[in-house]
Amino acid sequence: MPLYLGIDTSNYTTSAALFDGSLVLENRKLPLPVPQGEKGLRQSDAVFHHTRQLPELLAPLLSGQKLSAIGVSVSPRDAEGSYMPCFLVGKGQAHVLGAALGVPVREYSHQQGHIAAALYSAGRLELLRETLIAFHVSGGTTEAVLITPGGMTGPQIKLLAQSLDLKAGQLIDRVGVALGLDFPCGPALERLAQKAPRPKGIRPSVRGADVSLSGVENQCMAKLRQGEAPETVARFCIQSVLAALEAMCRALLKEFGPLPILFSGGVSGNSLLREELGSSFGGIFAAPEFSSDNGAGLAVLAGLESV
Repeated sequence: MPLYLGIDTSNYTTSAALFDGSLVLENRKLPLPVPQGEKGLRQSDAVFHHTRQLPELLAPLLSGQKLSAIGVSVSPRDAEGSYMPCFLVGKGQAHVLGAALGVPVREYSHQQGHIAAALYSAGRLELLRETLIAFHVSGGTTEAVLITPGGMTGPQIKLLAQSLDLKAGQLIDRVGVALGLDFPCGPALERLAQKAPRPKGIRPSVRGADVSLSGVENQCMAKLRQGEAPETVARFCIQSVLAALEAMCRALLKEFGPLPILFSGGVSGNSLLREELGSSFGGIFAAPEFSSDNGAGLAVLAGLESV
């Protein structure tokens, strides 16, 4: 049986997965430890934690296994100049394993991995052979991209629209930390937001298909200073992210026509966003465990490109 390993060392999670050509057999993750009250990690700290955690993750995963190929993320995005030191840990480990085991190593971007993981978990891998619009909504990225088939290099990605300042995950984490939640704050902020009614009259800041989210942070902090309930502020924050994504969807569908729309990235696991964007735009979503950072998409891409 062929077996493909995927490795991802993002700024949030150490992850690895095994794919047999049909099913993801393992999808293991270790979050990077973030001190309480902090909003993230320095790259030097992320590299240190990945260096400690990746062998711990891989050793039990690979015990007794014979690999056919390895897929690894080596950059945040498939674009010139896209670079973060944390991905060097996974890249180095993948190439050492590949040389020792005599198997090919296929390099992808973190974003390509998210897209493949989302399509796999939604049962829509056939869309990798078609054209679609994909949203990658996370702490490091809030982008809409055009996906076209790319053969051995993975899906080809062209940037269509983005947040011009804060990313959705950054906004959620900053508001969450201000509310006393632990980083990363997404799941806890969602639970808090579900206790409040949906606010009315939210108008996103839009320029073409691009959006701006820094004003939302300012509004949330003002609401906190004014003594508004934490659940009300949390709901306003998430509803503002939703309004921005809806505006991007409308603008892009008007320009490109009725293409399938995929949502990936940790923020897209939010149930409030999934319900609204699914019903309004027929959005395709990753299963929650495949929405956040994971190695499954890299394993899937390595497997599909070995066929």
